[in-house]
Amino acid sequence: MTYDRSAGLVETRRALAAGEVTSRALVERALARIQATQPTLNAFRVVRAEAALAEADAADRELAAGTRRPLLGVPVAVKDDMDLAGEPTAFGCAGVFPAAAEDAEAVRRLRAAGAVIVGKTNTCELGQWPFTEGPAFGDTRNPWHTGHTPGGSSGGSAAAVAAGLVPAALGSDGAGSVRIPAAWTGLVGIKPQRGRISTWPRGESFQGITVNGTLARTVADAALLLDAASGNHARDPHRPPALTVADAVGRDPGRLRIALSLKPPFTAVRTRPHPQIRARVTELAEQLARLGHDVEEADPPYGQIGLTFVPRATAGIAEWVRDVPDPALLDRRTRDAARLGRLLGGAPLRAARRAETVLQRRFDGFFASYDVILAPTTAAPPPRIGALYRLRGPATDRAMIAACPYAWPWNVLGWPGVNVPAGFAGDGLPVGAQLLGPAHSEPLLVSVAAQLESELRWHERWPPEPARPTRAA
Repeated sequence: MTYDRSAGLVETRRALAAGEVTSRALVERALARIQATQPTLNAFRVVRAEAALAEADAADRELAAGTRRPLLGVPVAVKDDMDLAGEPTAFGCAGVFPAAAEDAEAVRRLRAAGAVIVGKTNTCELGQWPFTEGPAFGDTRNPWHTGHTPGGSSGGSAAAVAAGLVPAALGSDGAGSVRIPAAWTGLVGIKPQRGRISTWPRGESFQGITVNGTLARTVADAALLLDAASGNHARDPHRPPALTVADAVGRDPGRLRIALSLKPPFTAVRTRPHPQIRARVTELAEQLARLGHDVEEADPPYGQIGLTFVPRATAGIAEWVRDVPDPALLDRRTRDAARLGRLLGGAPLRAARRAETVLQRRFDGFFASYDVILAPTTAAPPPRIGALYRLRGPATDRAMIAACPYAWPWNVLGWPGVNVPAGFAGDGLPVGAQLLGPAHSEPLLVSVAAQLESELRWHERWPPEPARPTRAA
């Protein structure tokens, strides 16, 4: 067979098991594409060329012996906030970081499934912003238009998958950091239930608002990677009931009650969706209605949920900053956020954590009337490189909230959400929509996302090949 960048995770696994391609050939191809695109896309912080080839050879020996594991021999990538034994975990920060002594639990499970991890992808400093830029590693760029950001903070993983460097990748999502870059690069991004994919050795990552999730071109690929990475460390504080999410791909979800919600949650910054994003999300709602679902406009009871987010987010930054080898190298905005987190780390943080159960009960009431929420993933198309990074202090927060006001409430709740591509806005820039559900609803959301994919065929569209550098304005 002719094997090119269009082969996704499911197809790659099939081809390996059938003997149509070797793991070594796939890993060599991935490493070559990473090397070729690094000057333009800059998706990777760490590339494990020698180690990945050795692991591919070992996978080929297993395959030849008849061994079958869920991802045996498949090249994937992980975000640089996850420990990978023998590599530093810099999480977007400058400085010299020690090599991790052992794999994070999610990485361990990928290896147990047979995956070959070719490298660690770029992320902004401590995952705070919806762009992937910084002095520690440079600018990561959007394959669809390299003058624009792929989003963040899982921007490196998104750029790598969108450009076909790897068929799928892990990211993390603390305020939309999987869903936002998925939206801005035309991918499926699954933010699962809290604890579905372990965040160990930080079981309460960012005070519980951050989860690990998956990015891929198709729903089936994203679900397969989710199942392979799912599971818990013995000391994880969040242990949801086990699910096999990939089984929901192609399953008829039945006739659902879907709430189309275009109103941003309460924020201190006045914002509204870009007209073309509003149009694209409305078109998705119309498609869902044609598929037989009951769709009507309705907004969830967000209230002042944002007051519970800030203490958890900033306290989480303060925890990470304590472990950075040289805090003086951090961005001024990071140091300011850590200072705020230390101030809010007592009674305000405890109150924010207690409020979660009350909020979940309130949203459960909404889901008594609706099965799924459809909402924009972002309010704006992907900004140009530097447009947000060059801002300082509160101006960064205002611009970030204005562009990305929709994703973070589901991090407070700890519930699943799936970004699906919604088309394009502006100069051919991808935008997305979220399917949001109640606790443990990944199978339902995945079945709806797969319904849309079968009609819209978003995975058949690719960014330009090869990516060309575009000078930022």
